[in-house]
Amino acid sequence: MSTLRHDLPETDEFTRPYWDAAAEGRLLLRRCADCGRAHHYPREFCPFCWAGEDRVAWERASGRATLYTWSVIHRNDLPPFGTRVPYVAAVADLAEGPRMMTEVVDCPDGGLRIGMPLEVTFREAAEGVWVAVFRPA
Repeated sequence: MSTLRHDLPETDEFTRPYWDAAAEGRLLLRRCADCGRAHHYPREFCPFCWAGEDRVAWERASGRATLYTWSVIHRNDLPPFGTRVPYVAAVADLAEGPRMMTEVVDCPDGGLRIGMPLEVTFREAAEGVWVAVFRPA
């Protein structure tokens, strides 16, 4: 009997390029050809000007970001988070513009500061499933 996981994505045909890139150590965004804005999480349409799927394309992100806010999580009963506490849940402003929910890793206690530079790295959440997390740059 397997344990229900609350940290794994539901991958479909549309998001497959995003997850395949993550497994290769690349962060992808979607950018609209009409308004020029990038967005994250991946959507088939532009959430700003509503341009359709044919006007929005995948783009490799630089991996650079700044820390917008964070919270240190000391208790989480959902599997597998309970085995990882404490961890840092964060929001990062990507260099390309979008704001992204993430986790900050490899940072000593008390080392986080709003506006600090971050860089993307990837953690294997399950066999073959890699997720973007950030560490101090």
